[in-house]
Amino acid sequence: MLKCRTVWKKLAPLARASSTVCRQNVRRAGLTNGRIPAQAPAARMSTRPTVPGGENSVYFLLVGAAVLGGGVYAYQTVKGDTKRYQERIDEISSRQQKPTTEEAPAIQSEPPAVPQPKPQAAPSPEEPSPPAPEAEVVAPSETAEPPAADEPVVEAPPEEAAEPPAAPVVEEEEPSPPAEPCPAELTEQPPAPVVESEPTAAAESPAAEPPEPQPEGVAESGVDSTPASLKVPSHIPYLLIGGGTASFAAARSIRARDPGARVLIVTDEPDLPYMRPPLSKELWFSDDPSVTETLRFKQWNGKERSIYFQPASFYIMPAELDTAGNGGVGVLTGKRVVYMDVRGNKVKLDDDTEISYDKCLIATGGVPRNLQVIERAGEDVMKKTTLFRKIDDFRSLDKVSRNIKSITIIGGGFLGSELACALGRRSNESGLEVIQMYPEKGNMGKVLPEYLSNWTTEKVKKEGVKIITEALVKSVTCKDDKLEIQLKDGRLVKTDHIVAAVGLEPNVELAKSAGLEVDSDFGGYRVNAELQARSNIWVAGDAACFYDIRLGRRRVEHHDHAVVSGRLAGENMTGANKPYWHQSMFWSDLGPDVGYEAIGIVDSSLPTVGVFAKATAKDTPKAATEKSGTGIRSESETEDTASSPVAYSSPAPTVDGQRDDYGKGVIFYLRDKVVVGIILWNVFNRMPIARKIIKDGEEHADLNEVAKLFNIHED
Repeated sequence: MLKCRTVWKKLAPLARASSTVCRQNVRRAGLTNGRIPAQAPAARMSTRPTVPGGENSVYFLLVGAAVLGGGVYAYQTVKGDTKRYQERIDEISSRQQKPTTEEAPAIQSEPPAVPQPKPQAAPSPEEPSPPAPEAEVVAPSETAEPPAADEPVVEAPPEEAAEPPAAPVVEEEEPSPPAEPCPAELTEQPPAPVVESEPTAAAESPAAEPPEPQPEGVAESGVDSTPASLKVPSHIPYLLIGGGTASFAAARSIRARDPGARVLIVTDEPDLPYMRPPLSKELWFSDDPSVTETLRFKQWNGKERSIYFQPASFYIMPAELDTAGNGGVGVLTGKRVVYMDVRGNKVKLDDDTEISYDKCLIATGGVPRNLQVIERAGEDVMKKTTLFRKIDDFRSLDKVSRNIKSITIIGGGFLGSELACALGRRSNESGLEVIQMYPEKGNMGKVLPEYLSNWTTEKVKKEGVKIITEALVKSVTCKDDKLEIQLKDGRLVKTDHIVAAVGLEPNVELAKSAGLEVDSDFGGYRVNAELQARSNIWVAGDAACFYDIRLGRRRVEHHDHAVVSGRLAGENMTGANKPYWHQSMFWSDLGPDVGYEAIGIVDSSLPTVGVFAKATAKDTPKAATEKSGTGIRSESETEDTASSPVAYSSPAPTVDGQRDDYGKGVIFYLRDKVVVGIILWNVFNRMPIARKIIKDGEEHADLNEVAKLFNIHED
């Protein structure tokens, strides 16, 4: 009736106006007829039939049609309102009959903590259908909710998710931020339902927490594999893919520039970020029988430290990142990123969890290469082969080497030579036969000049290692529980175990889904001078193929490069926009007595000039670490700069390529008469000088004068 009255109020003025117009027209017609001569109507009569009422009938018809239309509209409106009103009343009455049945399943669904948003979404589709009358239902819905409010007093998050207005919010937002605080609060509250929900999830995925060195932080992060999608934040400002040195350096750099930053590291390893160099160096020289469990070792300077960069207390749980007031660094262990949506700024994990990000770093490192003849040899051979890269590989090789009689290392590079020396020391005590074979003529033949490679080979032999040079593997078979390695020149080597140390393959699995470019020559993701691959995506460490302003495009696989590139990527992720100009260094120790540091392009195929001097007791890796106070020498070297190195007056050094004893010295690598690489042989704490020489890129007529800058003759 109200709407009929409204319609009538709108149509009444029109009716009155039309009647007024009719009366005015009648008057005008009368006046006009009085003035016009009599012939005019006669003429009209002859051309038009006489119609009673004249023009006034048209106006009456219009008014009648308007009134009729208004009546029809009012009838239909009243009928529709009555129908909708009845449907709404039926809906409200049906809701009042179901409150208890809906609340019970809501409480039962809490222990898993995963399906909470989904059951509550069931009534939500009914509400959006009539959005307009929703305000009218507020009162009845409030009366229906108090019974539910009494039960979730202990479990507040489920109550919030069960309210009708909140249900569509949870349903609409895929990342489900409201569901994220729910597990966090459940872990904090002591009631019984909470305690029951965690063991059930833990029982489903016990494999996530086997590693003992993982203290509380990592154990909790890997406990709930099923509800991990809820415990992991759906959005993170800084996402770091990979748990190695580059990611850790980037995380520290981000936090240094943005103290409140929230950083999440995702790694497929079960361990917190750790340093890899000790795995092939100091750990093997430890006297602690439990070193494989503690992963603590004594540096060459006698100080003890852990392989982990920071203890578990340094990190926070991933689920707490959203609520941490000052931000923090969380580590999600045992998870692998399998898909990357660059346009949507999100990634997918191997358990189908999706995480969106603002800035992302790819620091996936690499995977050890293997020989194709070993891969084709079958499962029996693969079981007796170690690809050395991770903590688990160190533990496995340590255990194997204590229970076999012979082990063969294939590869003569840094890793192969370091492991050969380490296992050679053990062979003197346990009688283990250690064999090292490689296609070059001497150890590290691709890096060192031939004369220095030969000297290094003799040094490795003195450690108890049997060397087989110019060895090309033709086939590997397993017979009588022994491995037989057939070389192409006919030689046959029998052994119990093989360690393949033949290089590293950069991990670029995300390139396809992310649409990132991979360098065809060096491998790895191609990045610009700021280590950026795409908008909001940076790459650091072994997986980055960067452009060196002095030496061209390169890819470096060393600890110091991971530190420097990770740190720079972290700065650029926070808006620094700095180019990569730093020349990273690398080092290798053949035990505590012989070591070297290198920078730039060190390739034995390049012309070299070596300047040597007699070594003293101070010219050893052990003495160098005692002086610097750190076993990871690049941690101090990367912070140093050399502005104007000063050469001390000393006897002119001689270029020495024929002496049998190379105590200490400097080897220059030349390309077009310009120094592009330098090796400091048992010369330590001089890397800033070498870095400046390469950065200057000048031709040097006499490298003897350049060698004076390193003061190798000062003692």
